[in-house]
Amino acid sequence: MTGIHKRFGKFEALKNIHLSIRQGELLCFLGPSGCGKTTLLRIIAGLEVQSGGSIVQSGRDISTLPPALRDYGIVFQSYALFPNLSVASNIAYGLVNRRTAKAVVAARVKELLQLVGLPDSGPKYPSQLSGGQQQRVALARALATSPGLLLLDEPLSALDALERVRLRGEIRSLQQKLGVTTVMVTHDQEEALTMADRIVVMNQGAIEQVGTALEIYREPASPFVADFVGKVNVLDAVVEGGGRFRVGSCVFQSAAPAFAGAAGSSTRIYLRPEDILSRKIANGEPNSAMGRIAKIEFLGAVCLARVALDGMESQPVVVYFSLNDIREAGIAEGSRLGFKVLADRIRVFPAVTQAGRDGSPVT
Repeated sequence: MTGIHKRFGKFEALKNIHLSIRQGELLCFLGPSGCGKTTLLRIIAGLEVQSGGSIVQSGRDISTLPPALRDYGIVFQSYALFPNLSVASNIAYGLVNRRTAKAVVAARVKELLQLVGLPDSGPKYPSQLSGGQQQRVALARALATSPGLLLLDEPLSALDALERVRLRGEIRSLQQKLGVTTVMVTHDQEEALTMADRIVVMNQGAIEQVGTALEIYREPASPFVADFVGKVNVLDAVVEGGGRFRVGSCVFQSAAPAFAGAAGSSTRIYLRPEDILSRKIANGEPNSAMGRIAKIEFLGAVCLARVALDGMESQPVVVYFSLNDIREAGIAEGSRLGFKVLADRIRVFPAVTQAGRDGSPVT
């Protein structure tokens, strides 16, 4: 797609979107509510008309085509199954509309029911199925006509946490098995990180970054991406030059590409909780400090600890500890430990106003 933009009256929902989707990949639109991701999906589907720009699919310009003439299957957040039709009839709906032979329809429905793990559910009605089973039926219906593109509009958001985890693995496995090009919309970063080949991070109608899960997480292109994807410590700092930054009385050396601000200018350091390690510290070791654990939050396999590092007590940092770390080192609230910041993991951006996780401005 090239130069896609969309206005609703004076409100600009999408701003000059340029994006290529690779054959066979699962691409995920990720962003906070109101960022434009669902509007962009609906434009691809022809359910919304763009104010400008073009969309080409497999060499065919589909920019002005109605939905019925576009080559895609879609799964909605609400499943949108027909309650008065059986599961088999729901799956067969698109094929029947195309006047496909009954024998072919029956064979295809049987194949898809087997594929989504519901081989005996054909005679049932949607109300007799769980939410996860209904979502599988919706997925089978979208795949029935063998579309060149599969669109998923927050397909797991209505399910409970355990069902979401299980079904996202099944959807990803099925997508890879079929090799169908897939675009998924989600606001759940864990879904995006675990399922997508590439992630499109969106904010306020624009694309902030496109990349793999690892690229997005490790090499954020903007303060918004660094803050939105995963947990991160954001520390106000002062540039000292030579890749050195002062936070309080602590000085950190960054080995990663850094914001080249003038010495004495304000900036911000972004550090993931796992990039601050607890360890024994040699005298004069760079990027190290002692600190006191102010609070420990239990999260199951890991704990989040709020740590006040000596010299920067006004800006405490969050650090990950495994349960083994907690037990073996006797870590508790009030403990004093040595900490080391990984130089190659420090990301630095200008200290300018940016959009927060909810799209509102923060400084």
